Amino acid sequence: GKEQYQLVLEATPFYAESGGQVGDKGILQFGDEKIAVTDTKKENDLIIHFAEQIPADLLGEVKAIVNAINRKAITVHHSATHLMHAALRKILGTHVAQKGSLVNKEHLRFDFSHFAKMTDEEIANVEKLVNEKIRENIPVVIKSMPKDDALALGAMALFGEKYGDVVRVVIMDEKYSVELCGGTHVGATGELGLFKIT
Repeated sequence: GKEQYQLVLEATPFYAESGGQVGDKGILQFGDEKIAVTDTKKENDLIIHFAEQIPADLLGEVKAIVNAINRKAITVHHSATHLMHAALRKILGTHVAQKGSLVNKEHLRFDFSHFAKMTDEEIANVEKLVNEKIRENIPVVIKSMPKDDALALGAMALFGEKYGDVVRVVIMDEKYSVELCGGTHVGATGELGLFKIT
């Protein structure tokens, strides 16, 4: 029951909701006027900033400021999703495939296919493996490459996602986790601190 405005900029540092990762929040500054961005989404190849007001003057330069604390918490959970996906495939088998996820600042939720309920031991083993990878402090490498090269590298493409000819690949140890992904990620796995399944 409230009005919202959609603002589109020529370029933006804001991440639009995609692949389970929620959109950024922050501020758009028009001169001295600050407009709060409550969400960011992508529609028709445009990144749209949602706000509850529009500035008095739309001309001139805009300073776009992402809420860094919010973004960092989301980023940590997104990188944890990749580590957990790889751990599930190692513990339960390579038939495990992501079927959905939610990555926000509070937690991550990961939906996947498997033929049985996980046992307490399997859950503990997944936790243990992810925490080992966190302690290894593996550098997170992000590369853009042709889709065929990425798949040859062993990158996992998610069912239902649309990919162009050139894709973004997120690597957390080439022998552990290689995924096609457009989301935000940490610089090294050690930034995750601790991983706990609840």
